[in-house]
Amino acid sequence: MTADRGKQLSRRDFLRAAAATAATAFGAPALLRPVQAAGSGPKAAWESRFSACDMCFNRCGLIARVENGTVVKLDPNPKFTKSRGMLCARGNAGIAQLYDPDRLKYPLLRVGARGEGGFKRISWDEALDLAASKLKELGDTYTRCGTLFTAGADLQSQFVSRFAEAYGSFNVTSHESLCLLSGTRAFLDTFGEVPFPDVLNSRYIVMAGANRLEALVTPDSMDLVTAMQRGCKLVYLDPRFTKTAALATEWHAIRPGSDMAFMLALAHVIIRERLYDEAWISEKVYGLEQLAEHVRPHTPEWAEAETGIPAADITRIARELAAAAPEAMVYPGRRTSDYTDSTQIRRSFAIVNALLGNWDQPGGLLGARAVGLRSVPLDAPWYDDNPPERVDGGMAPMLFEHDGSFVLTREAVLSGKPYPIKGWFVFKTNPMATAPDRERTRAMIEKLDFMVVVDITMSDTAYMADLVLPAPSYLERLDPASGLQGSSACACVVWRDPVVPALYESRPVFDIVKGLAARLGLAEHFDFTVEQYRKRQLGGLPGAEQALVKDGVYYNPSKVYGLYDRQAHKTLSTKIEIFNQRYAQLGLDPLPVYTPPKNPPAGRFRLVVGRDATVTQSSTQNNALLHEFTPENTLWLHPDAARGLGVKDGDMVLVESVVGKGELRAEVTAGIRPDTVYMLSGFGVLSDGLSLIKGRGASINALLESGHDRITGNAAMHETFVTVSRRAA
Repeated sequence: MTADRGKQLSRRDFLRAAAATAATAFGAPALLRPVQAAGSGPKAAWESRFSACDMCFNRCGLIARVENGTVVKLDPNPKFTKSRGMLCARGNAGIAQLYDPDRLKYPLLRVGARGEGGFKRISWDEALDLAASKLKELGDTYTRCGTLFTAGADLQSQFVSRFAEAYGSFNVTSHESLCLLSGTRAFLDTFGEVPFPDVLNSRYIVMAGANRLEALVTPDSMDLVTAMQRGCKLVYLDPRFTKTAALATEWHAIRPGSDMAFMLALAHVIIRERLYDEAWISEKVYGLEQLAEHVRPHTPEWAEAETGIPAADITRIARELAAAAPEAMVYPGRRTSDYTDSTQIRRSFAIVNALLGNWDQPGGLLGARAVGLRSVPLDAPWYDDNPPERVDGGMAPMLFEHDGSFVLTREAVLSGKPYPIKGWFVFKTNPMATAPDRERTRAMIEKLDFMVVVDITMSDTAYMADLVLPAPSYLERLDPASGLQGSSACACVVWRDPVVPALYESRPVFDIVKGLAARLGLAEHFDFTVEQYRKRQLGGLPGAEQALVKDGVYYNPSKVYGLYDRQAHKTLSTKIEIFNQRYAQLGLDPLPVYTPPKNPPAGRFRLVVGRDATVTQSSTQNNALLHEFTPENTLWLHPDAARGLGVKDGDMVLVESVVGKGELRAEVTAGIRPDTVYMLSGFGVLSDGLSLIKGRGASINALLESGHDRITGNAAMHETFVTVSRRAA
């Protein structure tokens, strides 16, 4: 499972490469042809090849520098405006993922009990024959819906969904149900679509918890810095003093779970003082009268008691925000996996934006622009014995059918109701390290008859599987086209061609599901190559293929602002819905109703999640370059709390919740509220195949309890209280 890591890029090499990236970015197009590599002899040459990064979901454009068949450097693509011609630390570290000695190298079949780490090497024919026979057996015994399919954010995930549909299962879950669907639901149900914030042109931004200068999102993270240099004011709310807090105009250590109280108070001031554009609201917005009555008791003084933010500051912020409108916003963010009422919390964000009149306006919230990719239709078979709906159907009133809810699906698998699920196909996602309550995920897996995981390394989820199949990194793959939105930066299309041939025996998931389809009599649904698939996708975009070859990106020209000049919103009123009529029809609160969060019981702390610039969920902690920056996680603990526990900075502490425990080092810091603790995700792993981080830190997912948002089923990650105690040396 582990190997001698051999010669690795050092941190010094990494920093030198990152510095050179900035210096050479704008000269990159000249290097898109072979050139002589200095000091490397007459035969050595650089080749430069376009790609799109896959170290997180942003998919920033890059240029891989290849020397004698080896990738030696990654540079940003200066024509890729979504990432503003930049490439972050994780993007630079894509080389270490490609050449990671911990990579899966060939198909592995489990021997012995699950989780013991016993695997034997088998051939690809054996692996695909076995998987196909098991899928047929599962379908015959439990119906095709007796197998669950879960895929991460990847350009080839669409092939997993296509295979699931052809196979006959509509039990598909995405990683998004662990992190962002409540926010998606909230803004979709207010504006009729999910907006993109025009951070670059904003003059005033209220940002709650999104930590955009560490948890990077392109172009928002870059645009935030530029906007602030131009004079944009950033008001940041977070119980932690993050990098974003450090650079913000002002930071408020808000009480966890009270964001809605703050937003309702902003709305109270804006409405009471008539700080909105009355003509615009009358034309574009539905429900102002109901909102005015709803927020009447939610004064800044009331909100001060809930949030810990002074009433005078709340009033001032509301006035400043409205004065800057429409070039102002409450940032939509992505961290929405917080509480059991997360959809309504995020609805309060959307409602304040509606009051600002910033929709489809410079510096406000923008609609999605046309990209123009065509879908490749599938005429899926009908299976008479399938149940009527997904296994988590009806468990949350506004569940997204194409994403589902992982935590609710897990409960259904554990109970066997409304019907049994006994198979699981997982591609490039790691629920054992990303979903709350790791032991509950493990118990779910123990209920299965067969589980196959396709991934790059032996993640904790792969470690529990029956069959593990090695996937290539993004630098080795031929991928379909994908449309990307980037606020005012672009609406564009990217694809990937292999930068270097696939190493070892790795195969892309497209080849895997195509091979399974052929064995299951479903070959007609995969009667194409990836190249043919891409041509169908680009069929309505003349010149797109040539642009992708020449520049590594294609832009479909369209205007940025004014998309809604003559367009109705996709709501029941055809306007921006402050008062949501559909919610009222379903018996849900049509306006966000605030419920005070529980205070931590005596001797306990609220555990919160978050990110930094080197961590992507659980996939980058074992990366050799990034590991040098973040070798383990620590527990952030306020000095007052630490003093009461007898804990000093660097001490080992035991953290316990009702579902699990873990040991890690304390980081005593005034940069967190005394009632709150925090730790990074992705450490405390079980897998022996992650040699750099096995035995390092603790798993936050082993501690988090398994709550969910009541409207969408999105995981609720901030509802856990823990105890902390010092461990003897």
